[in-house]
Amino acid sequence: MQSHKLLVLRFILKRLLIAVPTLLIIITAAFFMMRFAPGSPFDTDRQLPPAIEAKVMAEYGLDKPLSAQYFDYLGGLMKGDLGPSLKYKDKDVQDIIREGFPVTATIGFCALMLALTLGSLLGIFAAVRQNTGGDFAVMGLAMIGICIPIFVIGPVLSVIFGVKLGWLPSAGLYRGQMTFTHLLLPVLTLALPYTAVISRLMRASMIEVLQSGYIRTAKAKGLSSGAVIRRHGLRAAFLPIVSYLGPAAARVITGSLVIEQVFALPGIGREFVYGALSRDYTVVMGVVIVYASLIIALNLLADVLYGILDPRVKYD
Repeated sequence: MQSHKLLVLRFILKRLLIAVPTLLIIITAAFFMMRFAPGSPFDTDRQLPPAIEAKVMAEYGLDKPLSAQYFDYLGGLMKGDLGPSLKYKDKDVQDIIREGFPVTATIGFCALMLALTLGSLLGIFAAVRQNTGGDFAVMGLAMIGICIPIFVIGPVLSVIFGVKLGWLPSAGLYRGQMTFTHLLLPVLTLALPYTAVISRLMRASMIEVLQSGYIRTAKAKGLSSGAVIRRHGLRAAFLPIVSYLGPAAARVITGSLVIEQVFALPGIGREFVYGALSRDYTVVMGVVIVYASLIIALNLLADVLYGILDPRVKYD
């Protein structure tokens, strides 16, 4: 047991060491892509006089060679400084992320938990009733959920439940106003495609598990179907779901970009879109770093959970 814990710890440390150069590559790519994009942060409808524009560029260090700007930015990151926003006056990138991250994290976490819970239950239901009307209905709905993108689902739900019926707010959320009614439509919209995928994965996995020898032995001992699934089937059936959680969490994070635009939510996804359109380099970089770090951490967590559920996994 002690040696297994050491192997797990060694695996985590190895993955963290790999994460550092991975994150550096992402930061480098995002930095130069933003700098090579046409336009500048100070392009406005009214052209600035050359002297004023040069002064502003010098204030933010944008008059330096690109290589110098890059190493200055990395130096700031080493100190934990993401820099000032180029568009928000007297506001640092840390402040923008600190204000918007709770909204993005709440929506993403709730959507992932809803998809995991509802998708698993639907998948188990379909597997137990394989090739019946209930199975076909669940899989048909799952296929529809996979095919329809969230930028279509979001406006449709907003129009139906927000505009036509008036049951829920169709858009808008003040920071600190994390009410159930304001979050329900965004969370539901973001969760539906992943619910569909998880239900299909769980159905296929559960069917395979129910046909295995040790499950037949458990049934032969007189255990009910529910007891067999709870005690013997769920752990093995969840393995493909855990493998999917890492990529799913990454897609949920990036999906929040669309959700926050559709429902006008003040999260960091909307700040990313606004920063990209207005060439606010530092805001875009800050959000990219947060997203990349979360995706790396969530994939690592999924790998560790998979090893806990499946003792056959070896940590080399």
